[in-house]
Order: sequence, then C-alpha cells, then structure tokens
Amino acid sequence: MNISGNTIFIPGATSGIGLALALRFQAAGNTVVIGGRRVDVLEQLATEHGLSTVAIDTTNPVSVLEARDRVLAEHGELNVLVAMAGIMAVEDVTGSGFLADAERTVETNITGPLRLVSAFIEHLQTRPHATLITVSSGLAFTPLAFTPTYNGSKAFIHQYSETIRLQLAGTTVQVIELVPPAVQTELLPGGSVNEHYVPLDAFADEVMMLLETQPGATEILVEAVKFLRFAEVEGRYADTVGALNSAVAA
Repeated sequence: MNISGNTIFIPGATSGIGLALALRFQAAGNTVVIGGRRVDVLEQLATEHGLSTVAIDTTNPVSVLEARDRVLAEHGELNVLVAMAGIMAVEDVTGSGFLADAERTVETNITGPLRLVSAFIEHLQTRPHATLITVSSGLAFTPLAFTPTYNGSKAFIHQYSETIRLQLAGTTVQVIELVPPAVQTELLPGGSVNEHYVPLDAFADEVMMLLETQPGATEILVEAVKFLRFAEVEGRYADTVGALNSAVAA
C-alpha cells in the first residue's frame, strides 16, 4: 500500500483507532471519508477536520449499500477500504444472559465486515492499486477470558483475511490485516485511561510508520501485540494465556 495519494473510506472512524488513523491518513496526503452511525458526531468531525463523512450502520444491510452508493458517487476514485467498525462486550457464559451481547458482537464484528467487502470488492478491483484493510486483534491469537465472542470474532477476521488474500491474489487488491493490542480507547469503558494499554497516538503513529516502511505487508503488527500474536508459534501459548488473564484479573 502506498501511504499517500489514496481515497480511503473508513466505516467506524468517529472515535478511537479509526479516527486516529483517519486524521493521519489525511495528513499524509490522502482523501479520507469516515463513516459512522452518529450523524451529529460526523458533522462535528467534518467541521473540525475537513473530513468527508457518510452515515453508515454496518449491522444494517440497507445502510451499507446506501453508504456505498453515496461514497462511490462522490468519490469514484476510492481505492482503499478500512473495515474498522467493531464492538467489544464482557460476557459470562455460565448463564444464558450473555446471548444478546454475543449476537450483537457477531453482527457487528463479523457480518458487518462481510457486508462491507461484498459492497465494495467489485469496485476495488477496478482500481489499479487498491487495498482492503481488515481489523482483527491480539485477542484473536491469545484469548481474554471475559470476552469470548469478541475473541472469536477477531479470530474469524484473521482467518477470513488469510483466505480472501488467496482469492484476490490475481487482482489489484492487496489485503492487509491490522492486528491491534489493547489500545487506550473506549472500546470497553475506562480503556482510554488504562495505563497498561498502548497510548492511542503512539499506536496510530507506529501503524502509519509500518504501512510506509512495509508496503507489501500482509499484517501490521506493532511491537506491543507480538507477545500475543506469536505466543503459540513460539511455544509459550499456555504461559501467555495465563499471564494475560492474571494481569487483567489483577
């Protein structure tokens, strides 16, 4: 992926990692369109930062298609899609009450990206240099006990990214999987002030550096996530699972 000269659509960029990357992509010389459900926030961000915006709810198939049509009508040169939208929920599977949160997580974290890929993949293949960025998590590789469906949804995104990369190998579309560690955002309440998480700006800066210096990368791995990403490969999976969950419990 070239770091500049793109037209980029980022659904799920009204806050957190999505917004931090949107602003950095814009500063690097890209045209950036952000999407989200909260129209008032989109309007505020458009005013503050000059970003193009479009309302989209990835849990609603009609909304995804309407957003696609608007984005392509206004930005036909679109060549990068970042499937950023996602949620995280704490669940207790020892009782039946977890199901609603689990279903909502699957709808957002799995079905949402599938809808985005379906909506945009034919267009992306018409562009000479296109990129699809998926977003998984270090928890796809080393699970956190109290977020089982989130972990599973991100493991799906990892394997899905690996597989569609094979199918798209003969096309103009590069598939890049972004694998964040725990970052200071409000993905879970209080996360933005958790001193054990990676500061948002530091994470976003490192991601941009990796995209620039590794244009052919299949995965973007900041240093902080490698402890989780390679736990099984390096033969320390059980110890890493134990350490992660002991640290969170503490």
